[in-house]
Amino acid sequence: MLLSHDKSQVLIIDVQDKLLSAISGKDRVVDRCVRLVMAARKLSIPITLSEQYPQGLGPTVDSIRDAFANDGFVADKTEFSCVRNGFLRDRLHDLRRQGRSQVVIGGIEAHVCVLQTAIDLESQGFEAFVVADAVGSRSKLSRKLALSRLQKSSVDVVDSEMVLFEWMERAGTPEFKELQALIK
Repeated sequence: MLLSHDKSQVLIIDVQDKLLSAISGKDRVVDRCVRLVMAARKLSIPITLSEQYPQGLGPTVDSIRDAFANDGFVADKTEFSCVRNGFLRDRLHDLRRQGRSQVVIGGIEAHVCVLQTAIDLESQGFEAFVVADAVGSRSKLSRKLALSRLQKSSVDVVDSEMVLFEWMERAGTPEFKELQALIK
């Protein structure tokens, strides 16, 4: 199934200062998460940020927070899966009741919080789309294993360009012209 901007919501998981420093390919992860957030804001797609124990691990990195511009929902958690946190679960389900059953996911770590969240979402009737170039882990092997396991668990693994082009649907629109700059 293709992504639709009318059916999508974006979930950025735990891209926090103290976690990010150890992530392989961290600059790519942050850049692609920013891309997703900026595109979602331009297309009025709801955005949710999770932060794993921010008192100890710090807030979401500034570049994602700046792109987010307080245009969405932020929740602290200690659970690995966002779906096992009451505030986040309620938010995701509220958006699904509004017709937004597709959850586009970026963040860290791919083999822990991202994986558990995506598998839990699928088991609860969502369509989870993990954005491969917007997720990372401390080791490349952990990320690779996570993406493989996600695919075997019926989670769609996509990249950020696939997401943007599916959201835009066609060229020549004002949205296409605005979002095209995010791809170049």
